[in-house]
Amino acid sequence: MMRRLFTLGLGLLLVACATTGPDVQTRQTLAPSGTLRVGVYMGSPTSMVLDAQGQKVGVSIGLGRELARQLGVPVQIVEYKRVAEVVDGLTRGEVDFTFTNASAERAKLVQFTEPLVDLELGYLVGPNSPIQSLSDVDKLGRRIGVSQGSTSQGTLGRLYRSAKVVPAASLQVASEQLKQQQLDAFATNKAILNEMADGLPGFRILEGRWGLEHLAIAVPKGRDSAAPFLKEFARQAQTSGLLKTLSAQAGLRGTVEVQK
Repeated sequence: MMRRLFTLGLGLLLVACATTGPDVQTRQTLAPSGTLRVGVYMGSPTSMVLDAQGQKVGVSIGLGRELARQLGVPVQIVEYKRVAEVVDGLTRGEVDFTFTNASAERAKLVQFTEPLVDLELGYLVGPNSPIQSLSDVDKLGRRIGVSQGSTSQGTLGRLYRSAKVVPAASLQVASEQLKQQQLDAFATNKAILNEMADGLPGFRILEGRWGLEHLAIAVPKGRDSAAPFLKEFARQAQTSGLLKTLSAQAGLRGTVEVQK
């Protein structure tokens, strides 16, 4: 019963979120193949996770489906192993849309809207870890995992003086490395860390944060003519409550108030 009510409420929000219908040029710009291809990766509520019924959900998926509905085109969910591959897919024109960290480096590669969600960055450690606080992380011999090609990899690689950054091929691989004690901690946003902790009994997220991610809608470069429509779509998704609903559906945790 509750799931049916939730679905009904989401449907009403989708109707409320509708913007002025796009013209043909906007439709062709945002979905040049005739299908809106949404790039996602497993393990992050902002991208794709499994809900209690085993259905694939996530903010990227939900926003992508709503944008496709407004454009009047089919949607295709294109899965990658990690976020860096999603960004690469956008730059190569393999996909048309995602929702991800709008870092300065990525802004050189793809086109972003204004940030819609801010996420704390933190660390996940094991039950018997000697790392008790943020100040314990950057020590000689510490192995800190990150997603290969992620913004965390670049940022922490510059920040650390003693700890070693260890790239993981996927979040699933990182979880296994943590269980096998091949990593002393894993660093990323707290939305992902909470998902990982759910599957790693006894693991915990350190108090505090080492930074923030500012998540926004991303599309390939060169689609500037559709920017006004996309900006209004993003605004409506936030003000209508759609974004909040999709975040709750995906179990998104670790958010803070967006810094304007």
